[in-house]
Parts: sequence; C-alpha cells; structure tokens
Amino acid sequence: MANNQNNEKNEKTKQFYDFLKYTIVLFAIFILINFLLTKYLIVKCSVSGISMQPTFENQERVIANRNSKLKRNEIVILKAPDERNSFYIKRIIGLPGETVTGKNNKIYVNGKKINQDYLNPGFKLTDNEDGFHGTKYSYTADFSIRSLARTKEYKSIYSPSQLKEMKNTNKVPKGSYFVMGDHRSVSKDSRYIGAIPRSKIEGVVKYRYWPLNRIKVY
Repeated sequence: MANNQNNEKNEKTKQFYDFLKYTIVLFAIFILINFLLTKYLIVKCSVSGISMQPTFENQERVIANRNSKLKRNEIVILKAPDERNSFYIKRIIGLPGETVTGKNNKIYVNGKKINQDYLNPGFKLTDNEDGFHGTKYSYTADFSIRSLARTKEYKSIYSPSQLKEMKNTNKVPKGSYFVMGDHRSVSKDSRYIGAIPRSKIEGVVKYRYWPLNRIKVY
C-alpha cells in the first residue's frame, strides 16, 4: 500500500517536472522566435503624437516589414535623427536624387504634382494659428531642396560641401529619402530634420493592430 502511494507521488512529481520543462522550452522558443522576427523581419512601434493624422492617431500601434522595398508614398518607421532612442513615423515623398518642391500647398516631385488624397482638408490652419516652428501656412509652406539648404536647420545637419551640392542640384541627397508627415502643419519631418539616410529607416508599415476597431493592412 505504502509503495503504491510512493509510486503515485513520484509519478505526479515526474509529471509536474515534465510539464515545467515543456513550458520552459516553449517559452524559450517563443522568445527566440520573437527575437529573430523583430531583429530581421519586423519592427513594432507605437505612434506618438498627431503628425501622421488622419492616417494614424496618437498611441495607435503598427508593425513594419524590415525587408520591404522603399517606394514613394510608403509609410515608414525611422530612427529619429534628432532624438536618441526615439522613432518617427513618416511618409516617403522623395527618393534619392529626385527634386521635391512644395508650392501653393501642392507637392511636386521632379516637376510633376503628386497625389495627396491622404491629407485632411480640415487641417488647414486658420488665420490665428501658427504651424510648426511658428511658420504660417495652410498645409505646406513653399519650399524646395535648394531653399531648405539655406535654413539654419539644414546648416546644422549637413557639411558645407553637402549644402553646396543641394543648392546646385536641388535634389534629395544620394542614399537618402525625403519624408513628410500627413498632418503637415505640425509635422517635424525632412523640411526640418533633413533627408533620412537608408540606414535610419527601420521598415515599411504594413499593419495596424491597435486599436481593434482600426485594424488595417497596408
């Protein structure tokens, strides 16, 4: 009788430790898969602020593909060049070597007007409002790569030789991308932080998973 009780107790103990080992192995596999996914395939990010309205709202959560090709109008997660350990979410407007011009609230790339149906007409500034950096404009203050190269922001980012090349060519620097926020009047983007080197772009946004009522595949 005593032997049977001991055997039953030993069997239960063995089952418990087998379950514990199984759980630990599964957890380790999950951690490894998550590490590999986030390092090589995807990047998760929480939207901070309103610079991408109406496309994204503050605190929405998205997943980006690290291996997607960078194309115009793609929304990307990038390492903030002016804030350590921070990320921005912006839209690619100009590719390396292209001209980008803003005039009368329209954007021209290589002289051709691009479609901006993602902008919200309700975001037009009123007469008593100031835009980013205190600049008054409705959607997008007039600019060109050449004019940006003369600003104090660009002078603090680029070398004299780089500034000279941008003034001469009026083009996005090689290997970099001109990005903008969809809420133009409040967005800190390539107009102020410069074109973004490819190495700073973490991935292309493909999925919004939070909030649940705004789930969307891009």
